[in-house]
Amino acid sequence: MTAALEVRDLRVRYGDVRALDGVDLTVAHGRVCGLVGVNGSGKSTLFKAVMGVVRAETGTVLVDGTDPDTARRRGTVSYVPQSEDVDPTFPLSVRDVVMTGRYGRLGPTRRPRREDHAAVDDALGRVGLDDLADRQIGRLSGGQRKRAFVARGLAQGATVLLLDEPFAGVDKASEATIVRLLRELAAGGAAVLVSTHDLHALPALADEAALLHRRVLVHGTPAEVLRPENLALAFGVGTPAVDR
Repeated sequence: MTAALEVRDLRVRYGDVRALDGVDLTVAHGRVCGLVGVNGSGKSTLFKAVMGVVRAETGTVLVDGTDPDTARRRGTVSYVPQSEDVDPTFPLSVRDVVMTGRYGRLGPTRRPRREDHAAVDDALGRVGLDDLADRQIGRLSGGQRKRAFVARGLAQGATVLLLDEPFAGVDKASEATIVRLLRELAAGGAAVLVSTHDLHALPALADEAALLHRRVLVHGTPAEVLRPENLALAFGVGTPAVDR
């Protein structure tokens, strides 16, 4: 069976700085993989390389057996970055934002059809924002806004979802909603790669975890990755502080 995400010997450089140095990582369909590491370990760069936003110096990235550009055009992969720059005065509703996840399916006229509206309504309901669908996106709280961008990925119908620190700065209700959705998506056959600093919550969130420090140091169960001797490889001696 084709892996949902396959990264082989990936190297990315920003000028003189080596951001990724030989990353190997495979994530199967039906799995949630937690990505952990210190700030600057390359987590965001890895997400951007999978999306084809940054170009690799060497290495291979396959998303459902295709290159990142093809996967992005087909809507196979969805990306929720750490932060979304939202102009609080821009007259874009929550529904409008979620509908952008359907653009790859709209055809040359870019006019939403009945099935597109249905997909958006379903996504809004699943993240608990159906009652805020017509609210301006800039008027949402941080947690609500993050849920809106998760809904965009749901509406897109992607089979591989990348989430970069989706729990940073969100309220507990939003965090619980996002965790539940990720588990549901994996149960439905999607592959999820999600970075997080909340090591205590990792076992409940993920089926497996990868410890990253410019390359994957350990990839196994959350319990394996969270062993002190493994965490020390990336975080230094002792148990790392949980960044919340």
